[in-house]
Amino acid sequence: MPVAAAWLGRLKMEPTLPLPAGTTLLITGARILLPDADWHDPPVADIAIGGDSILAVAPRFAPAEGPPPETLDARGLLVLPGFVNAHYHSHDVLAKGTLEEVPLEQWRLYALPAQYPPRSREEVRARTLLGALECLRSGMTTVQDMLTLYPFDPAHLDTVIEAYESLGIRVVFALQYGDRKGLDTVPFWKEVFPPEFHGQLSSAAEPERNFDLLGHFETTCLKAPPRPRLHWALGPSAPERCTPPLMARTMDLARRYGIPVFSHLYESKGMALQARHELAQYGGSIIRRLHAEGALGPEMNFAHSVWLAPDEVALLAETGAGVVLNLQGNLKMKCGIPPIREMMRAGVRIALGCDNCSCSDAQNMFVAMKLFSLLATVSDVMKGPPPAIPALKAATEGGAAAMGLGQLVGRIAPGFKADLTFVDLADPSFVPLNSAARQLVNIEAGRAVRHVMVDGRFVLRDRRVTTVDEAAVFAEVAEVMPGFRQDFAAITARIARLQPWLDKAQHMMDTAEIDIDRLPRLR
Repeated sequence: MPVAAAWLGRLKMEPTLPLPAGTTLLITGARILLPDADWHDPPVADIAIGGDSILAVAPRFAPAEGPPPETLDARGLLVLPGFVNAHYHSHDVLAKGTLEEVPLEQWRLYALPAQYPPRSREEVRARTLLGALECLRSGMTTVQDMLTLYPFDPAHLDTVIEAYESLGIRVVFALQYGDRKGLDTVPFWKEVFPPEFHGQLSSAAEPERNFDLLGHFETTCLKAPPRPRLHWALGPSAPERCTPPLMARTMDLARRYGIPVFSHLYESKGMALQARHELAQYGGSIIRRLHAEGALGPEMNFAHSVWLAPDEVALLAETGAGVVLNLQGNLKMKCGIPPIREMMRAGVRIALGCDNCSCSDAQNMFVAMKLFSLLATVSDVMKGPPPAIPALKAATEGGAAAMGLGQLVGRIAPGFKADLTFVDLADPSFVPLNSAARQLVNIEAGRAVRHVMVDGRFVLRDRRVTTVDEAAVFAEVAEVMPGFRQDFAAITARIARLQPWLDKAQHMMDTAEIDIDRLPRLR
């Protein structure tokens, strides 16, 4: 019998347990999404927390001898594992709400740091805090920030880490990097654009000049003493933007240090088309290229994965590599719908992300789960398993597994970190309570999030952030916005001059023949 099932059986047979020694906080009377319990009708139970971890769960605990621990009466609340945002970029938080109807390859020119002048430490701090606050308020306790700092400034990296630590959210941090110019990785750009414009074209990560970013990251981060709530990952931007030697170095570091890898894969038709053009020796497949290079394995996570072919899905399942779906941005930028049901049937590990603030806009896991549920249903005409519980698991356990934290977060069970989200069941979203799982996924949008706990500490209590002054953060954002808007306006004007060639290249990508289709079309 699995450990979780055995533990749940013990919980049912022993309705009252002694309060564990070392309990510092007792949460009583809540409905709880326990492993292997009925998530449509979660049981009522108590949670004993000691410091930063869950000590025990029981229908109730007998009073302890001596001074009682702090107690939270959680009747009327639903407690779930904190959401895990497994793909996010804090570098463009200030650009939320700026763009519509911009295809992916053109969007990168508006949103990615290579197009901007160097940023100030004040802006880096403000945007990091603002994005993390939005994540926190929608019930996320862990974020994977795949951050582009270009040109790289060590002081900016320090500022980002300090901001996350001050807020108290858990972060799995990776610098995004590549060693091929964006111009060389987008179909038709080189042949369409006059040479005088080539220097104005870039992608998600441009090569650093005369600086070993990966070596610096290993020395200053991977070899540094551990810090609470801070975990490391590696961020090769996308396989087509990383040469085989760079990918080999990435996988060597990941396996030596036991950390995950996050990369972009097949987000758009253009990215799939680039593979068909460049990788004839691998049948036009990035996945087969990476498999031949030994770069597939459980530590690897591919964000987006929209344009995967069936044989590539099978290869991901075979090697244990996972995907992180970012469905809102994929729809907004007309990238397409990934083969969600096909991945589920194959047993591919699935996590959910909310991506950039200027493409997905919302750092909201409820939105991500709802889109997962709806697109899994509509993208496959064959009836499949109900998607609400898989959506919840992708937003919790799936994200934790992707980050290498599957034994640490993502579940409410003894020994796991006390990273918890509390939802108010008195909210109209849950009245009447017919199915907690379906109502979390299909109705709730974040309004009912009451408390959020990370490492046993309330970072959101009664809908108020406890760790930083939100008003002060908003004031910091207001201070840097005039400069950001000025730079954004200059970028917009530059792109307007490039638009005829951008449109021509985009039309060539859109009309090119390819062996699969992930774009919904009217028949």
